[in-house]
Amino acid sequence: MSRLPSTRGSSSTPASRSAAAQRRPGVLVSAPKSDIYVAMLGISLAAILIATILMTVIFASYGWTTKISQINHSPSTTRMA
Repeated sequence: MSRLPSTRGSSSTPASRSAAAQRRPGVLVSAPKSDIYVAMLGISLAAILIATILMTVIFASYGWTTKISQINHSPSTTRMA
């Protein structure tokens, strides 16, 4: 990156000196614009958050317990012919 030229010994006007002093050194890059993909990311984030909240409410209605431990895991008594 290059530096701004020195104003020492120059015969520039005070207005141009103050304008040069207000500029920041370096390359100015414009901020990227939001597009449809950013909007889609926002919509998907909102959907995930809503789904998480709803699943928490549903799971809380069951008292935070599952019935998986109550399932009978014995082998079936039916025979395949």
